[in-house]
Amino acid sequence: MSAAPPPSSNPHPYPYAAHPQPQPAPYAAPWGAAPAPVPACRICGALPVSPATVRGHQGFLVIMRFLKAEGPFCRPCGTATYRRMTANTLIQGWWGPLSALITPFTLLANLFARSAFRKLPQPYGGWRPPLDPGKPVPLRPQALLFLIPAGLVLAALTVLMAIGVVVGGDPESTGFTAGECVRNNADWPEQDLERVACDATGERYEVTEHQDCGPADYLMYLEYSANGATSYCLSRRG
Repeated sequence: MSAAPPPSSNPHPYPYAAHPQPQPAPYAAPWGAAPAPVPACRICGALPVSPATVRGHQGFLVIMRFLKAEGPFCRPCGTATYRRMTANTLIQGWWGPLSALITPFTLLANLFARSAFRKLPQPYGGWRPPLDPGKPVPLRPQALLFLIPAGLVLAALTVLMAIGVVVGGDPESTGFTAGECVRNNADWPEQDLERVACDATGERYEVTEHQDCGPADYLMYLEYSANGATSYCLSRRG
């Protein structure tokens, strides 16, 4: 009967079990990490794009709404978004005290977005057709509805300025001429002159040319400066 073999000093039944070999990471890229994806147009997926943001504004007398469409956009999609939101802002953005101040800045900001879109070349590689830019903003109905009242306001201001120039063309720019009579409703030296009839009762003064009044008239005279350069005299009549 043979003797049993001596116990082994290796506690593991397999010689390589105590030294596991490192395993490669699953799906590891042999040439480094994959490149980051290139952003495409958020509407049609085409390239190249601009990250510009188009803004809009709506005024509702008391409340208001701030609108924005964030890029990236290709040239046609960005132009279409700019024209749509700008045209709507032209007709919807003025209906409120604060909105009337905010709307011009919104329209100005959109001009920078339009400039960015115009610098882009024609797109390629989209997964759907790009938006149709449509008519330019000045040819859209919203812009025409805005331009009509704006033109009327501008014409009214021009007429008022012309009337002011004509009326102010009087050398004295006072509304009073030599030979008329006035009454002062304030305490001298303050002046609050009112035109009255020369035969009216009460204290009144006759408007005379500066060179025609003086101590020789034996009347009280007061110098009345109309525009800082031309002076009249108010000779007491009653």
